[in-house]
Amino acid sequence: MLWRIDDWDDAYANGPNIPDGSAWPERWVGPAAAFRSQALAAKTARTDLSYGDGARHRFDLFLPEASPKGLFVFLHGGFWMRLDKSYWSHLAAGPLARGWAVAMPSYTLAPDVRIAEITAEIGASIACAAAGISGPIVLAGHSAGGHLATRMMCQTSPLPADLRGRVAHTLSISGVHDLRPLRRTGLNDTLHIDAQEALRESPALLEPVADVRLTCWVGAAERSEFLRQNALLANIWKGCGAATACVEEPDRHHFNVIDGLGDPDSTMLRHVLDPLGQQA
Repeated sequence: MLWRIDDWDDAYANGPNIPDGSAWPERWVGPAAAFRSQALAAKTARTDLSYGDGARHRFDLFLPEASPKGLFVFLHGGFWMRLDKSYWSHLAAGPLARGWAVAMPSYTLAPDVRIAEITAEIGASIACAAAGISGPIVLAGHSAGGHLATRMMCQTSPLPADLRGRVAHTLSISGVHDLRPLRRTGLNDTLHIDAQEALRESPALLEPVADVRLTCWVGAAERSEFLRQNALLANIWKGCGAATACVEEPDRHHFNVIDGLGDPDSTMLRHVLDPLGQQA
């Protein structure tokens, strides 16, 4: 039997296809604000640090009690056109408890900029955060953030070679790694992805840097396109010589799949961080 997608908007629509899906992203606001307030009171957070001249060129940095083991960067989603760093602060709890500093940047949103420009902004934010934290770097991102995290580890990454060399693991959670299908959706009325940008900015169509360690992680209950995009990059980069893993976490959808970041003992963080502890 041959099968194809006829409704591309539905293929990438998360909220309408998840029970109580309309509760997100507002469900994250309270926990994020409470965590941030507590960290500021404890003087373990530095918020709205600048990495550029733009209004959204800001990142929050959360610090563990002891000297950091390294830097964990979380890049948010929202299809490159929605949300900001403030929604995710509580997800820093997991890496922090394991002794990692956590940086969470915002970036300029479409349609004010193209995805290629967002890629450059994320490179600048990581470079700025990493300048103040020594040791290995873990890049993690959710949805559009998963695209941005993996885009940093392509041969055409905006990160300088020495900084790419510090990246010990890249975690793409429900990432969009091939931008070409989005050109068929209504999202592209805002994103304005053309054929050339899709080729230049899709990690699945680009060569990874040497010695990449990549995990593509997705909720098993997600839309079939997110399952396909997840498996796609792990498969292609494995063929390019990268060390890759592909995980479909049971009983998780596109929104609650990130909850593991907030739990230091989650399967997700154990998979990513335990091997780094063994190397230390």
